[in-house]
Amino acid sequence: MSISTGGGDKGQTSLWSGERVDKDDARVEAYGTIDELSSFLGEAKHYVKSYKVKDIIHKVQDNLFRVAGELASESKLFVQPITKEDVDEITKLVHYFEDAVQLKGFVIPGTTIQSAKLDICRTIARRAERRIITLSKKNKVNEYLIKYVNRLSDLLFIMARFEEYIEDKIEYKKW
Repeated sequence: MSISTGGGDKGQTSLWSGERVDKDDARVEAYGTIDELSSFLGEAKHYVKSYKVKDIIHKVQDNLFRVAGELASESKLFVQPITKEDVDEITKLVHYFEDAVQLKGFVIPGTTIQSAKLDICRTIARRAERRIITLSKKNKVNEYLIKYVNRLSDLLFIMARFEEYIEDKIEYKKW
């Protein structure tokens, strides 16, 4: 079976749940941005120095399949939905890194290659969140999925700062 079916040649695609929608549908924009984020996280994984950060990225990529699966399903859900426990887990990680880094002000992003890669991921996560909010205005979206993606951008920000911290390269904005 080929991955190239020709089914999308006229500007439509199939959701996981079987419905056909336009390729610029809000749902496709949302899960497509999650896919983009996962791809950039895959790249960032090759640059980060901390094994803890690398492991977290891998876990996040795994969870992003669940996020995309929820977003790509209109009538039937084929994946385990994002839960409060998933949101709580990410929140704990944010607090862990905040305690380690102890930020003292606004930060100039990307002072190391690995933090720059994570900062790009953070901005994609924020765009994904905006796409999901747009989708949620006309379609029901799991509240924990929205919270997860919001918290994820916080986690990516603080992990970028942690990568800078371990090399003593956090650069604060001077006013």
